[in-house]
Order: sequence, then C-alpha cells, then structure tokens
Amino acid sequence: MDEVLLRSLTPSVIGVLVRRGADFAAAEDAVQEALVEALRGGAAGDRPRDPKGWLVTVAWRKFLDASRADAARRRREDRAAEEPAPGPAPAVDDTLRLYFLCAHPSLTPASAVALTLRAVGGLTTRQIAAAYLVPEATMAQRISRAKRTVSGVRLDRPGDVATVLRVLYLVFNEGYSGDVDLSAEAIRLTRQLAARIDHPEVAGLLALMLLHHARRAARTTPDGGLVPLAEQDRGRWDTALIAEGVDILQAALARDRLGEFQAQAAVAALHADAPTAGETDWVQIVEWYDELVRLTESPVVRLNRAVAVGEADGPRAGLAALAELDDSLPRHSAVAAYLHERDGDLTTAARLYAEAAHRATDLAEREHLTRQAARLNTLLRPARQGLVRREASDPT
Repeated sequence: MDEVLLRSLTPSVIGVLVRRGADFAAAEDAVQEALVEALRGGAAGDRPRDPKGWLVTVAWRKFLDASRADAARRRREDRAAEEPAPGPAPAVDDTLRLYFLCAHPSLTPASAVALTLRAVGGLTTRQIAAAYLVPEATMAQRISRAKRTVSGVRLDRPGDVATVLRVLYLVFNEGYSGDVDLSAEAIRLTRQLAARIDHPEVAGLLALMLLHHARRAARTTPDGGLVPLAEQDRGRWDTALIAEGVDILQAALARDRLGEFQAQAAVAALHADAPTAGETDWVQIVEWYDELVRLTESPVVRLNRAVAVGEADGPRAGLAALAELDDSLPRHSAVAAYLHERDGDLTTAARLYAEAAHRATDLAEREHLTRQAARLNTLLRPARQGLVRREASDPT
C-alpha cells in the first residue's frame, strides 16, 4: 500500500484502538507493527478497498497478540473473544486529540517531537533516529519514555494549540537528514492539523513553512554551502508555494487575531514579494518585528529586528539597536560583523566574523562565517602590509 496514505491514517487508527480499550502505548506499538506488515506486502497485492479498515483490523490483532503474550495483562484476554468483525472503520477521527497528547506539556520538546513523528506522522523509530542522527536504540528509549509519560493523560479538555504548533515548528526547522525530509513532513502534518482546527495561528504557521520552504532550493550551493538571502537566485524560488503561503496568510490576518507565527509569516512574505534584495520593504519588516517583540518579547526577535533596522535606517541605527542586547545571544557576533562591514569598519567586522564562526554550532554556518572573515582579511592585507612597511622605515 501507499506509504504516505498509511502514515496519514496512523493517528485515526490509534484512536480506534484506544476507544476499543487499548492504552495509548500499546495501541501505538500495534499500529506501528501493522504499518510494517503493510509496507512489507502484508496487504497481499492489491490495495484494499478500505485501507483504514484493513489497518484497524491488523493493528487490533497485533494488539491482542501482544496482550495474550503478556502474563501481567491476562485480563485483557477477555476482550479477545469480543474482537470486532472486519468491516468499515468508524468515522470518528481522533487525529486532533493525538496532536494534543503528543505535545503534552509534561514532555520535553525533544520527546514531544519524537512522539509526534511516530504517533501522528507514522514514521518508524529507525526513520526518526536517522533524521536526528542518533542510534535507533536511543530514539526507541526516548519514545518509550514519552509514551509512559502520557499513558495516563486524559484529554477531556481542549489541548494547547500553541504547544502543538511549537512542536511542529521544531520538526520543520530540522530540515532534511537521512531518508526523511522533516521540513516536508512538518508541512504535511500542519496541513493535516489545519484541516481539523479553524485557528489563525495554525494557518499562520502553515503559511510560514510554505514561504520558507519555497526558498529551499536557493539556500545552498551544490557542495552544501550557505547562500545568504540577499545573494539567492530568486528564479529558483517556488512561486506556487509562495502564492499559496501568501493566500493562507492574508486569510488568517483578515481575522484580526494576530499571533507570532502570522507575524513571522508576514516578514517572510515581504522577502518573497521583493523582485530583488534591493527592493525589499525593510520599513514594513521593521514594523512587523515591532509586533513580534510585543507578542513574544524574545531576544532572538530583537536580534533579527536589529538587522532589519540596519537595512531600513542604516547600519549605525542597526548597531544602536544591537547594543541594547546581550552579546552572548546566538548569532550576536555574526549580526554585529555584518552591520560593522556595512558601516565600513572592515577590521572589526573581520574579527567578529571569526568570533562568530568559532561560536557557531552548525557546520555550514561555521564555514560560511569563516569564509566571510577570510574575504575581509584578504581585502585588508594590502593596507596592513603598507602599515608594516611604514613602521619599519620610521626612524623613531
């Protein structure tokens, strides 16, 4: 059967098993085993007329097999005689409840991401481990702990949409690794969420993801090097994704319930709308960053705002905004280097680029910053050599 279809059915099938009496952890394990069987040809050739019904039937049998094998759970064998006959799966959709469960506040962000990818996304433990570059056993332990943590949680009240959105945004920002494209997976899951809940911030996050994803092909060189936004080939941007993202954003903004993801998407839309880097409407971008500061009070937002102020009002205005921030912030040195270079202070900029490269944790970013420092040092070399000659010839 089609893997994408099966993965999209995962949360609703887990919901069916839970309503039949399985606890969440056992239901999730059973559905994963059924998925593996389906992908290995367990569907016996042609696609079933009711894929969801087939998956429910196989997963329920997997659950019952596991229950019978567990001596500590023999009381569940009473349910074995009541196994429902194969047939159309119930129309009730528990997907939204699973989003909230997997992003429960009692979970760490890393555990919430892993559990969401497995229980809602339908990915295998091996796929998730490969995407996060950790051993499969490590990821299996993380997922098991997460399932134990939420096993007793009752979802009798609406979940926290903001927490779900932050988990999905964490998935999106992981990008691509292994055989799973997590950015694309995050977009798929956010589309799924948007189809089930009418919330402007869900739409805002989807718009933000689409607008960022539209620039993906232009972000790196063939050898994996970073290409700054101003230097990207805009002809490689996906105009269909940009148009979709802008339409979704405009509909969300029209509801007049502004949130941080809508504001971030508005910034991305202004970048996408500019035919060239020089035509970017930086004044509007600063205004949207002011809204983001009001909504989040985030130091990272203030850091990005300093860059926008530097573009809108000049590098010295940007440096003044930057001076209000803690210089230990991630990327503070890189922003300072960029603004000093624009202000003509190449010596300071070169030093700060090198400092930022030393602090960078991402390899591609470190290499980019190192190249920036080397570029400026090459430009400065003749002047430095001239200074050395003058000092050598000075008799004093």
